[in-house]
Amino acid sequence: MTPVLTDDNRLIVIVIAAVALAALFVAQLLVRQVLAADEGTASMKEIAAAVQEGANAYLARQLRTVGVFAVVVFFLLMLLPADNWSQRAGRSLFFLVGAVFSAATGYIGMRLAVRSNVRVAAAAREATPAEGEPAKDPTEVSHRAMKIAFRTGGVVGMITVGLGLLGVCCVVLVYAADAPKVLEGFGLGAALIAMFMRVGGGIFTKAADVGADLVGKVEQGIPEDDPRNAATIADNVGDNVGDCAGMAADLFESYAVTLVAALILGKAAFGDFGLAFPLIVPAIGVITAMIGIFAVTPRRTDRSGMSAINRGFFLSAVISLVLVAVASYVYLPATYAELNGVTDRAILDHDGDPRLLALLAVAIGIVLAALIQQLTGYFTETTRRPVRDIGDSALTGPATVVLAGIAIGLESAVYTALLIGLAVYGAFLLGGASITLALFAVALAGTGLLTTVGVIVAMDTFGPVSDNAQGIAEMSGDVTGAGAQVLTELDAVGNTTKAITKGIAIATAVLAAAALFGSYRDAIATAVADAGARAGELTLSMDISQPNNLVGLILGSAVVFLFSGLAINAVSRSAGSVVYEVRRQFREHPGIMDYTEKPEYGRVVDICTKDALRELATPGLLAVLTPILVGFTLGVGALGSFLAGAIATGTLMAVFLANSGGAWDNAKKLVEDGHHGGKGSDAHAATVIGDTVGDPFKDTAGPAINPLLKVMNLVALLIAPAIVHFSYGTTAGAGVRALVAVLALLVIVGAVYASKRRPLARESVD
Repeated sequence: MTPVLTDDNRLIVIVIAAVALAALFVAQLLVRQVLAADEGTASMKEIAAAVQEGANAYLARQLRTVGVFAVVVFFLLMLLPADNWSQRAGRSLFFLVGAVFSAATGYIGMRLAVRSNVRVAAAAREATPAEGEPAKDPTEVSHRAMKIAFRTGGVVGMITVGLGLLGVCCVVLVYAADAPKVLEGFGLGAALIAMFMRVGGGIFTKAADVGADLVGKVEQGIPEDDPRNAATIADNVGDNVGDCAGMAADLFESYAVTLVAALILGKAAFGDFGLAFPLIVPAIGVITAMIGIFAVTPRRTDRSGMSAINRGFFLSAVISLVLVAVASYVYLPATYAELNGVTDRAILDHDGDPRLLALLAVAIGIVLAALIQQLTGYFTETTRRPVRDIGDSALTGPATVVLAGIAIGLESAVYTALLIGLAVYGAFLLGGASITLALFAVALAGTGLLTTVGVIVAMDTFGPVSDNAQGIAEMSGDVTGAGAQVLTELDAVGNTTKAITKGIAIATAVLAAAALFGSYRDAIATAVADAGARAGELTLSMDISQPNNLVGLILGSAVVFLFSGLAINAVSRSAGSVVYEVRRQFREHPGIMDYTEKPEYGRVVDICTKDALRELATPGLLAVLTPILVGFTLGVGALGSFLAGAIATGTLMAVFLANSGGAWDNAKKLVEDGHHGGKGSDAHAATVIGDTVGDPFKDTAGPAINPLLKVMNLVALLIAPAIVHFSYGTTAGAGVRALVAVLALLVIVGAVYASKRRPLARESVD
């Protein structure tokens, strides 16, 4: 019996869609609260307007560039096999919907962030107002500024979960049992756009940041956001297009892709119930995210701003777990035999309680989020030993700072990977002898992690908003003394929240990829049955002892290294151009240093924009075409091994890059707070070098690995039936496979070659 959307399930999905709309309504209320705050002085408004203009211009150009790529993929999806024309058309249509929703999430997040940062700076100014104005208690000022920044993040969080859940509900309501196939397109659209926004925004922001630090701090000895530095506006623009827009799109696509995997596996494992329950869990997360966001209200007894944020996060997680327990025992049947629409006898005859399986699987995801939050915080907070050790190493120079940061990143990657691995295996064990149930439990763990996404996005956006607020305050010169200290403390908390959210985003990506891996296995089985092939065929088996599969595994790991190297190298090239441009302006306009001349901020913004957009194509082609190359050359078995290698290596690499960068950044903050000689000391210069190394680690290459893994998994899932068909279902298949493989190889080699040919900057840009 084929699962259908029953009347009861349809009503549930409609209610869930209403919850998604409620999230968007709450986002609108939060927007009004944020924008009601004061914007500060005329100077602060002028700087904020320049940042807004640069961010809007960059993102508009980026979306036009990516739009061309999206149109090409739309038509390519129409060529891939599907059960019927409706599925094929729906998959392509919702690919565009996923792409538009992902872009909208990033754009809205960025647009509000660039309007909020000046309000956070203005709130901090109340601690040290102009002469004749009364000063307020710095603690109260800090609490107010933090609330504005976090509520800004709350808007982005509500939009992320609202649009993600609404999009999936629409597909389920329209396509019912065919929804999982159509959702493959929705997830791919979200993942592709997120990857482009992550890579492009990451290159922009870190090129400007590295260039600004190397010339301003190290060579000229001026503060980080000194208005005399021509790269400061570009640096602030980059924080918004990279961190705000990029992370919002990244977590949106994690949301969409995890739900795709859960619904694909849920249809097979839980039948009718599997088309609704995976949506109930994130719907609960939407409600608890609202509670968590409003619960982040600082108190005088809090040790730091992280205490208030942790309170909101854990409150949201605990309430989510309780409500999921209620939903599991109210909605799901007590035995597997009662699962309507399931045809697998191994599931129907399974002993145990499906309600308990669902609850424990979701609990694993929620607990995993909490553990990663604490683990990442340990390795990146300024009050913890790892960051303090990096600060101590600054007394012996930049080399030891770099070594200490790399060591901490490598070590933290092991612990995080172990946590994620234990979570995946723990969920897998819940399925017992049924591999389908086990994989569905992994997907449900992913949906459990999704219950925290609303608060997680709020935490992440809090970081760049606080960073930009400090930049605007320093450039304007209107926030000093206690007010400046408030912003410094908020920025340090923001660095930690950004590192934490990157860790949880990585965990979400791995759980989604693992669940999609299970979906890939089912797609192969169906395609093999349709083609009449033998399961023992060399190219079908995923036995790792086979040479073709071992090669696939190695290639999957290699792609992660190549992707990371290309991203970091792109930042290096662009940062070099920024360095030469900023040096040129200081050299040719000596009046900049005594404020008699104004830097040409627009030239640096233009350099970063052009470089970021030029570097977008190669990572995108690498993500889409490498699975095609491996699959059509070595078969679906090797393609499965390719995905396994990418997931394993990507997990370790992403955590290593994110935590090293976060630790270096906060070690710099530690020294700037007065430790080891404070600003201007040799120790400070050493930590600045460490921070510039860590910038492309934590904000470009590391975060971009998340969407890379999901794009490759989704592409593999979509092309698996075609590979099997051309391998066993047609006489002309060998020629078609060879043609596709050769074309993919030529495009990949050409894209990488073109990227490597781009020269490093050697002279100032005219």
